[in-house]
Amino acid sequence: MSAGDTLVDTGRFVAAEPLLGRGVRLHDTYIVGREKIREYARAVQDFHPVHWDETAARHVGYADVVAPLTFLSLIGIQTFEMLLAEVLVDYDPSGIIQTDQILTYHRPVTVGDRLMSDSHVHSLRHAAGGDLITTKNTVFDHLGRPVLTGFTGVMARSPQASAPADSGFVDALKTVLRYDIRNRVTPPRGPADELAAPEMSGYAQRTGLPAYAVSAGMELPPRTIELTLGDLVNYAGVSGDSNPIHWSVETARLAGLDKGVVAHGMLLMGAGAGFVTSWLGDPGAVRDYSVRMTSPVYVRHDRPGIVEFAGRVKSVDTIDRTAVIAITATHDGKKIFGRAIATVQLS
Repeated sequence: MSAGDTLVDTGRFVAAEPLLGRGVRLHDTYIVGREKIREYARAVQDFHPVHWDETAARHVGYADVVAPLTFLSLIGIQTFEMLLAEVLVDYDPSGIIQTDQILTYHRPVTVGDRLMSDSHVHSLRHAAGGDLITTKNTVFDHLGRPVLTGFTGVMARSPQASAPADSGFVDALKTVLRYDIRNRVTPPRGPADELAAPEMSGYAQRTGLPAYAVSAGMELPPRTIELTLGDLVNYAGVSGDSNPIHWSVETARLAGLDKGVVAHGMLLMGAGAGFVTSWLGDPGAVRDYSVRMTSPVYVRHDRPGIVEFAGRVKSVDTIDRTAVIAITATHDGKKIFGRAIATVQLS
C-alpha cells in the first residue's frame, strides 16, 4: 500500500465529485534562502547544526545549510490558500482543522533551490457533520524533478453546515483573519510556468547512522520542548499560517477551545522531525515522515505548553538498510500524535 492509499477513502458522496482532481499550481518559483532556513529552524526549535552552520553542513556533504524536514510547509500553506480561494470556495476557512500529514522525500532542500508546487483534491468524504478532505501536494524543482510528495488531511465544515448562530466565532474572524484569506483574494500574477511532468530525479539517497549501530527496540533520547504564545506568534509569521486560533485567545474561546490557543499542527510536526534528525545525524536520510494528529497542544498566557517527545526503532531492514521509527508526543498526559512514523536510511 502506498502512502497515498492510506488516506484515500472510497466513501465519497455525490456533491464531492466535481471537486475531485481539481487543483492549483504556484504562479512563480520559490527560491530557498539561507536566512529563511535558519528562521524556520528557529521557529520549530530545531538546532541541528546543518540547518545553521555552512561548515557543519559541508562536513555532512551539503553545499550549504539544509532545510528542516517540514520546511516545505511554507510552500504548502500557499498552495492550500490558493485551493481555498479557487477550488474549495464553498468552505469556511475558519472551520478547517488539519488531521493528517504524510511526507515522502525525494531529496533534501538546500539554499538556492528553485521550487514549484501544485496541489489538488485527492479524496473527499462526508463524516461527523463535516468533510474529510485529502489533498495531494507535489513540490518539484525548476527542471520538473520531484523534491517532495505529500498528502494532507483536513476536517472542514461542509458547505451545508454553519457555525452556531450564537457563538460569535464567525463575526470575530472578520476582525482577525488576514485580509486576503477573509476576502479570498489571490495576488495578481502571470500564468504559471509550463513545466514537464515531475519524474524521479535520480538524486542519490543520503544515509544516516550506520546500520550496525541501530537495532529494533532501541530508544531514542527523549526531548521536551516548551511553546509560549511568542513561539506561536513567531511560527505564524514565519510560516504564513495566520489562523487566529493559534494566537488570539478570544477567537480560540469562541471556537470552543476554552483552555487557550492551540499550537500549529505543522509546528508540532516540525519539532518531531527535529527530534528524529538530531538522533539520526543527517536530515537528508529521512525517506518519509507521517503524523496523525489526535489532540491539541494548548498554550496559555501564564504558562507554556509542554510537549514531550519519545521514540523507538520499530524495525530494521538489513537488506535495504532502513529503519522505521515510531514517535510519540504527549501534552498534559495526552497523546497528541495518534500515529507518527519516520522511515530512515542507514549507512
